[in-house]
Amino acid sequence: MRTSIYKFIEEPLQFKQQLIAWGQEFREITFLDSNSFTNEYSSFDCVLAVDAFTSMKTDYHNAFEDLKQYQQTTKDWLFGYLSYDLKNGVEHLQSNNFDGLNFPDLYFFQPKKLFLLRGNQLEIQYLNMCDDEVENDFDEIINCQISSAENQNKIAIEQRISKQNYIEKVSKLLKHIHQGDLYEANFCMEFFAQNAVINPLEKFFRLNEISQAPFTVFFKNNKQFLISASPERYLKKDGENLISQPIKGTSKRFSDPVEDENSKNTLAQDPKERAENIMITDLVRNDLSRTAQKSSVEVKELCGIYSFLQVHQMISTITSKIDPQFSSVDTIRTTFPMGSMTGAPKYAAMKIIEELEETKRGLYSGAVGYFSPNGDFDFNVVIRSILYNQENEYVSFSVGSAITSLSIPENEYDECLLKAKAMHEVLL
Repeated sequence: MRTSIYKFIEEPLQFKQQLIAWGQEFREITFLDSNSFTNEYSSFDCVLAVDAFTSMKTDYHNAFEDLKQYQQTTKDWLFGYLSYDLKNGVEHLQSNNFDGLNFPDLYFFQPKKLFLLRGNQLEIQYLNMCDDEVENDFDEIINCQISSAENQNKIAIEQRISKQNYIEKVSKLLKHIHQGDLYEANFCMEFFAQNAVINPLEKFFRLNEISQAPFTVFFKNNKQFLISASPERYLKKDGENLISQPIKGTSKRFSDPVEDENSKNTLAQDPKERAENIMITDLVRNDLSRTAQKSSVEVKELCGIYSFLQVHQMISTITSKIDPQFSSVDTIRTTFPMGSMTGAPKYAAMKIIEELEETKRGLYSGAVGYFSPNGDFDFNVVIRSILYNQENEYVSFSVGSAITSLSIPENEYDECLLKAKAMHEVLL
């Protein structure tokens, strides 16, 4: 059983850093931070879950059925991730590309210790709560010294696909589009480093400082880490309501206010970027309709422009009401992976990009988040993220862009480099 203790936090920003610095000592940790980016769909400013009471991991075979059983059996908070390659269990697809990270396809854990921060109010939930343990932990947190000394080992970042090879592959995608095989595809490439020794928490602090994204994550499963500055929500369930917010459309930020405003306005009016976003919005509408009550799918906002520290983004919001015959996990299975990371039609896009990409995506372009005890959930899209296998000493980050009939391969390559900038800067 979980019971709650509440604390007033005078300095939430400082407390969040102390919270993660304290929590990262545990074997399992999920830290979620909205970076004060609140909207009508926000539930928490920050969440920390640590120390697995139970856990599950699996490959893609029957993964969603196993997750459904785990979620319905525990009826408790669960934190974890869904890798992109769960698509292989949803459709007749396979992933045979190189994988330097070797993360499980799916991993969730039931935390012993949970911290939920809203404004200045902290809610603490422990399994089998002992008041002394809670108070001792809280004292440790508020007295925690934030130390993130960096190992000075040099990291040599390599690019899996060369510029020339990238342009050739995008040209092949354009041929598929012109032949009518698909309308849009999200094509991705990997940057990586071998024999890499990094301080994951220090890298998280640096990435978060320069990004301050609304779906930021620090995830640890023993020696496997995710450091994510994601700006994108995949799917949220709130009662009978589902909310999805795909991102398609990116432009640079500038220090000069006039240049920056021009970049924002250009993005809002760009016919290619709008076409990308509208196609994926239509795909998400279709995905949500598979578990929706009749006539309940609605586009709340189309092609809205939102500004983050690194880039401007075009975001749409699509909602639906769930038909009661479907479970929480059913609504994930029928919409996964996120349309913004695949293309349209979804199956054709996933099949073709798998043939052209050279790295297994794994957790990249999957989702991280949580289930609450009543079956509600919230998951991001794993983009703008660094993945690290400490045991293998392998670091990876990937970036992609949407290829449509209007795409110019060289411009798409430049967009990928723009998206890679923050992760590259943090790792060097």
